[in-house]
Amino acid sequence: MDAQTKSSLLWGVVAGLAFLVLLQGYELLAATPVSVGAKVGVALLVAVAATVLTYAVDGRLPGNESP
Repeated sequence: MDAQTKSSLLWGVVAGLAFLVLLQGYELLAATPVSVGAKVGVALLVAVAATVLTYAVDGRLPGNESP
C-alpha cells in the first residue's frame, strides 16, 4: 500500500471516530438518544467522505507535497 492511500485511510478513521466522540458529547449534554444504526451509518459516511477528500487533495495544498 502506498503512503498516500495509507494516509487517506487513516484520516478517514480519525474523522469517523471524531464524529462518534462529538455525537457522544451531544447525547450527554442534550439527553437526546440517537439510534445505533444512525450513528454507524453517519460515521461510515463521514469516514468515507474524509478518505476520498484527503486522497483527492493530497499534494495540492501548499506545504502538503508528498515525497
